[in-house]
Amino acid sequence: MHMYLIAAALILTGGWALAAEPQFTVTPDHATGVYAPNEKVTWTVDTKADRAGLTALPYKVKKDGQGDAASGTIDLSAGPATISASREEPGALLVSIFSMDKANLLPVVMGGAVISPEKLGPVVPAPEDFDAFWQGKLKELAAVPPNPQLEKVDIAGMKNADGMECDKVTLGNIRGTHVRGVLAKPARDGKFPAMLMVNSAGVGALDKAQVVGYAKAGWIVLNVSAHDLPVDESDAFYKDLKENSMKNYYYIGSEDRETSYFLRMFLGCVRGAEYLASRPDWDGKTLIVTGTSQGGLQSFATAGLYPGITAVMANVPAGCDNYGPLANPPRAFGWPYWFATMGAPQGRDLEKAKKTAGYFDGIYFASRIHCPTLVAVALADIAARPAGVIAAFNAINAPKELIIMPTSDHHGSGGAQAVFFMTFLKWRDALQKGNPLPLPARGG
Repeated sequence: MHMYLIAAALILTGGWALAAEPQFTVTPDHATGVYAPNEKVTWTVDTKADRAGLTALPYKVKKDGQGDAASGTIDLSAGPATISASREEPGALLVSIFSMDKANLLPVVMGGAVISPEKLGPVVPAPEDFDAFWQGKLKELAAVPPNPQLEKVDIAGMKNADGMECDKVTLGNIRGTHVRGVLAKPARDGKFPAMLMVNSAGVGALDKAQVVGYAKAGWIVLNVSAHDLPVDESDAFYKDLKENSMKNYYYIGSEDRETSYFLRMFLGCVRGAEYLASRPDWDGKTLIVTGTSQGGLQSFATAGLYPGITAVMANVPAGCDNYGPLANPPRAFGWPYWFATMGAPQGRDLEKAKKTAGYFDGIYFASRIHCPTLVAVALADIAARPAGVIAAFNAINAPKELIIMPTSDHHGSGGAQAVFFMTFLKWRDALQKGNPLPLPARGG
């Protein structure tokens, strides 16, 4: 088993935009955020806001966001305050601090910790026919001609565009659908390593400038959309879809593995990887997949289904360990909310959805990854729950590195995910040069 790389937040100095600096902070007394069973976790809560009147902020500490571990109030009016809790079994602790305004039900800030992360695993095994199902779907995809269609994109005047070229790409996918994406590469002859980018949840245009920026270092970069949609329409176009036909798209077809929205999505990622590997300008050696949140889930699925992937870099991968609510004690579910009733479509058959969830769970794809993998987990994350992400990491049977971000929420507020992006660059450069990956030393 590979030793965990544990790191606190760093200040990002690269090309990524940072979320706003948080007004409240929650810092565990172990800089790593990692604890032993029954060891007391103490968080220090502080604020940059006006302290006056902050005399009784309610808080709750939950086991994996579900079972109660502690509750009470804290007084920040004269300075920082502390909150303590513990748990005896492996898992995460999530502390939520709320406003004194009882009408505001959402936390103003959250913090986390994890107990014995190396002991976390899936709650239930993969469906018995998981591999047979996906082999059948890959055969279905193979029967569809890729038929790549490229449309040149004018990038004159774009930052980092000098010496680059860019195309919109359309590829064939199952059942008459398509893969839509944006590809960028150096505008010169040669052989290049390839990168498949996959995206966080949402409905919108693909960022051509981002793809060009990633390619500038000497890569062929294909960013594929999770949706069979044009990649560069107006904001109004996507706004209408988000509010109407594609609202909560992850529930579409969720009662059947043959109709789940994720079926076409995951196979589209495989088709994108196949296309990169088919290009005559690919170097034939390096093909990585990378993404955040939904993109992390897609990254696991791509590498689990397509053995040509040579490295995975996934930040706060969502959709891992969907069966967490069945654990003892239960783990709260995260995105894409397979077990949810509130917010899900009316009339949805929850039992059928639960059965379907197993075929699209990141943890089962992770156990089928056999290439070097970098994973980052945020301990204050309620979308990509820490216990599920770490359990998925533990399932990977390949050289791997886990970055635990103890003060980060899902979005990396205040630059708390900078360590992932800096490590990403180290991995990317090592892969490009054919150098050994900067992996942590092996543990016992």
